[in-house]
Amino acid sequence: MNIIVTGAGKGIGYEIVKILCKHKQNHILALSRKMSDLKDLVSDCRRQTPDAKITPYEFDMNQFDFYPFIAQRMETILHKVDVIIHNAGRLISKPFAKIEQGDFDEVFNVNVKAPFFFTQAMLPLMNKGSHIVMISSLGGVQRTKKFNGLSAYSPSKGALLILSECLAQELAEQEISVNCLALGGAQTKMFEKAFPGVKAPMSPQQIAAFIADFSVSGHRHFNGKVLEVALAES
Repeated sequence: MNIIVTGAGKGIGYEIVKILCKHKQNHILALSRKMSDLKDLVSDCRRQTPDAKITPYEFDMNQFDFYPFIAQRMETILHKVDVIIHNAGRLISKPFAKIEQGDFDEVFNVNVKAPFFFTQAMLPLMNKGSHIVMISSLGGVQRTKKFNGLSAYSPSKGALLILSECLAQELAEQEISVNCLALGGAQTKMFEKAFPGVKAPMSPQQIAAFIADFSVSGHRHFNGKVLEVALAES
């Protein structure tokens, strides 16, 4: 499979790529803002799987004007795409009264606008039977517990749920499946920065294992679904 993972330089995305690279039939294109993070990722992947097929690509998802060029580069590298995992995300934790327009735009650009227009740019490269996986948050799901400081982040993740349902309907004729995973908290650097001193219920490795498996097989059973991913209560 040819798989694109955004936000691959750290946290959950980093772990997703490491898992998917274990399978020789997969070619992973890993996107991140920092090449230094991607170099570490490639080293880790090749250390565990010497013949891992991974192509690092430095790109800031906020550079929307460059999406047509990026699509051309992806076609050169992968030719066709089987899976896109929209993992890149931005979390700003501030009291509602202190959130500025720049904060709001930054969160919605990465969490909503980027998946929207990146998918649009990649659409001509998607194989029949391909799978687009949106990574959202339980905070974006109605009637789940909400937290102070996330009045921009949680609505952006809620928008991603609706986008997934819309795309699943619209792309069904092209035999492209779209699903959304609403994740519970994971102990990533982004989480630690937003919630200092708080212990998340899951590790990046735990969530990444589920996402990696779902990305290559979930579309056989689901389309247009929002699945909540969290540890079962004991």
